[in-house]
Amino acid sequence: MLDQNQNQEQYSEQLYTEDELLLKVTRKIAESGMPEVSIAPGYGRLLTLLVSLSRSSRILEIGALGGYSGICLCRGMAPGGKLMSLELKAEYAGLAGRHLELAGYGDAVEYKIGPALDSLRALEAEGRSFDFFFIDADKENYPNYLEYAIKLASPGAVIAGDNIFLRGRTLNREKNGPAVQAMRRFNEMIATDERLTSTLLPAYDGLALAVVK
Repeated sequence: MLDQNQNQEQYSEQLYTEDELLLKVTRKIAESGMPEVSIAPGYGRLLTLLVSLSRSSRILEIGALGGYSGICLCRGMAPGGKLMSLELKAEYAGLAGRHLELAGYGDAVEYKIGPALDSLRALEAEGRSFDFFFIDADKENYPNYLEYAIKLASPGAVIAGDNIFLRGRTLNREKNGPAVQAMRRFNEMIATDERLTSTLLPAYDGLALAVVK
């Protein structure tokens, strides 16, 4: 039997026509043997909406996977905007790039391959700044990614972080592995950092949202 949250999520999704392109991306991710951990469809629509509302044209994505979130981000991006996507694995970035090309955003995205912290250090050294950040990568580095997002943020930039509940492990005090501890720290930072205005959304696996003051 579904719990109330699952019923609410299913009800919400049934109101929308299935997105054939994103369904194709999801299937290809599964066929490729990649982790099936793309952002939930409801939050994908939210990313598009937030990018559009914030009129973001310089977007930084930490964790490309198969390109699902990249497409959602680009759909809301201002004309002429650019998405920079940091991805550890070249094969993941390759698949994501093909999907972004299929969606019509091939010229709008740039991939940096390798550990995200290395890429973030390089971007900081270059003096780069961004209007929107989406964090969906290795959970143990979420606090570090948040600090870099704040450093690289243009005034009023939006930061979004996915999977903040880790399928319930964040809330379970008997779970204290490195990823769980890092995610708790990330959530506390989002909630209390005076440089941010923020909220946490509890649907699906949780989404943290913040605006840099």
